[in-house]
Order: sequence, then C-alpha cells, then structure tokens
Amino acid sequence: MATGRELEELAREASTCVRCPLADHRTQVVFGSGDPAADLMFVGEAPGRDEDLQGEPFVGRSGRLLDRLLDEELGVDRTWCYIANVVKCRPPENRDPRTEEIDSCRSYLDAQLDLVNPLVVVTLGNFATRLLLGMTEGITRLRGRSYPIGDRHLVPTYHPAAALRSGGAVVAEMRADLVRAKRLLGWGR
Repeated sequence: MATGRELEELAREASTCVRCPLADHRTQVVFGSGDPAADLMFVGEAPGRDEDLQGEPFVGRSGRLLDRLLDEELGVDRTWCYIANVVKCRPPENRDPRTEEIDSCRSYLDAQLDLVNPLVVVTLGNFATRLLLGMTEGITRLRGRSYPIGDRHLVPTYHPAAALRSGGAVVAEMRADLVRAKRLLGWGR
C-alpha cells in the first residue's frame, strides 16, 4: 500500500520527464489522481485537452461520464479510486499514443500499480487493456470478463470517449463491466 508521499515523489519526477517527444507539446504532465490506497484503479489511454490544461485525468466529457457511472453503478465518487493513464502527456491533436511513447511511460504506470496496489484494475479502452494484458485483441473481444494479473483482477471496458461516440449500447456494456468490478471488490454484497 502506497503512502501519498511516494506517489507525490513519483509525480514530481514525472513532471520533468523528457523521455519522449510528447514532452515538447504538453502544458503539464497528467500523472494520476485519487486515493493512494484505493482498492479500485482505472487506467485510461492518454490525457486530452481538458486534462492537459487542468493536470488531472478524466476531467472533460469522458470524465463526467466516468463520474456518473461510478456513482450510479458503484455508489462511489472518484475519491474512492485511483485514476491514471498509460501515457502522462497529451499526444498532439489527441492522436493515439505511439509505441515509443507508451514504452517511455511504462515505468511510471508500473510504479503506480505497485504503489497503489489495487485489488481491481479497470482498463478503459484498447491501449490500457492491451498493454496490461499483453494481448493484441481489441476491447470488444476482451471485455465482458475479468482476468487475473498477479494478485489483482483486471476488468477491461470501453473508454468513456467511445461510449460518448457510440451511445447507449456501449454505455450499457460499461455499466455491466463496472458491476463485475464491484463484485470482485466485494462492494454491496
């Protein structure tokens, strides 16, 4: 279990990172936020425009949807979780992160996972899911079940941005995935 201080030190280190070209375009590093001892951790893809400006993951439209689903399906707010992204800097034009960018940030994400040590990790979208499962299949094939990763459970689901683009059916599947995570956490039994 992490102390907030350990995550703060890692965030401070990341704040000056220049390991990849994303450092040239960022307003600030978007390291992560939430409870450093959370049982539930969300891992997304990369910061967007709002996140880059505010320095916190999932604060734009996708974040509002995630917040709503946390409340409606888990009965909690984001303070009960830890939220991070695969890459800590916004890719230009919100393009997909490149392999070298993901590789450059991987040690930060691995350290966040080790320090927070959540029981359940919910991956949001293809990039986080493929990275943490070491698989090439897409989220559509991988979601709908949980996977053991060490002592943890990984529950893949769609990225909230995909749900905003695709509508009700994808949101319903996200809800089901969050219920799966809730059961694995033993919340609300």
